[in-house]
Amino acid sequence: MGVLQPFILTLLYFIVAIVIVVIGLFIFEKITQNYKDWDEIQNGNTAIALSITGKIIGICIILAFAIYHSTQLWDTLIWGAFGVILQMIAYLIFEGLTRKFSVETQLHKNNVAVGVVTMGVSIGLAFVIGASIT
Repeated sequence: MGVLQPFILTLLYFIVAIVIVVIGLFIFEKITQNYKDWDEIQNGNTAIALSITGKIIGICIILAFAIYHSTQLWDTLIWGAFGVILQMIAYLIFEGLTRKFSVETQLHKNNVAVGVVTMGVSIGLAFVIGASIT
């Protein structure tokens, strides 16, 4: 197994990453109350597509940092899950700090500017969350 071990570990990390991204997106969709993310994307809502893209990239950035700093697959799983939780908290804080409008409502209205900012928040905070993994 010595020669194959790096390939097997890569496959396992890949599987863990896919599972965490899918679970994270499922939970994010449950957070939104006014719409269903994938229905909106299917209908061409660019703002929501940008927001979801930011979440996917953000989760993957956190997972990359987790893989770099993990000694075992379980470390990546734990840090990845924790990163998803922090991304959700960040989204809720962002929603709460935008007092002039509802982020969720603006995304549903296909406000691309809000989608871009939401994507930026997700990606930017992913770097901070990822860098904090020790």
